[in-house]
Amino acid sequence: MIFPGNIFCFFYRNFDDRFIPLYFMDNVVESLRLELTANADPAVNESNKRFFKEDVKFHGVKNALTGKISKDYFKKIKGLEKEEIFDLCEDLFSSGYNEEAFIAAEWLAGISDKFSEGDIEIFAGWIEDYIDNWAKCDSFCNHAVGDYLVMFPGDISHLKGWALSENRWMRRAAAVSLIIPAKRGEFPDDIFEIADILLEDGDDMVRKGYGWLLKDLAITRQKDVFDYVMKNKRRMPRVSLRYAIERMPEDMRTEAMRKDW
Repeated sequence: MIFPGNIFCFFYRNFDDRFIPLYFMDNVVESLRLELTANADPAVNESNKRFFKEDVKFHGVKNALTGKISKDYFKKIKGLEKEEIFDLCEDLFSSGYNEEAFIAAEWLAGISDKFSEGDIEIFAGWIEDYIDNWAKCDSFCNHAVGDYLVMFPGDISHLKGWALSENRWMRRAAAVSLIIPAKRGEFPDDIFEIADILLEDGDDMVRKGYGWLLKDLAITRQKDVFDYVMKNKRRMPRVSLRYAIERMPEDMRTEAMRKDW
């Protein structure tokens, strides 16, 4: 079941000469968690876990319903100031539950127009402290972090530092944060530099992450990615190589996969 309407207290606060409801911060998260718990299904919980090698925490709510709950609650909090929404999102991230991390990532993407230069430091701290599997990493970095970097491209330099981190999820984030602009052919020099740093990474999740990044860059820059693969294929892990060439014509894939040394 889904709980109806407003089930927590609120008072009114003025924003930009408008009066909108400001919900007590603790009650927002508490009510959301009650709704997730009420809609939990043990079978969904077990099914979700099969996609991960790590220990993961799920309430056991179907993705579509989690998305609906996220949108319903976003309508209630979107008028808050950025810092207040950031506090709510950190509370959700800190729980360890995948559904709550997904909701935090959705809310952050929904307020990307409120981002300001320097927020990348906050995002990096959240990745370091709270991201512990590929789904949390990708849902947060593909959109919210990626949106920030399109707004403030000078901060892409931070990703190169992330790529050197001992934290595997920071290193994956260095790649997957540029997935969306890569599809548009943006930031190729930065993408290849990040790929260079991650080229021989020993972690499978990182290898797949930068291979995915190259694959999406190849949508508009196929020759550049192919040339990069051919130049580096002796050192490149096979999983990264296979990801990078996945959308290329068969003859290019065959040539790239050939061990000709």
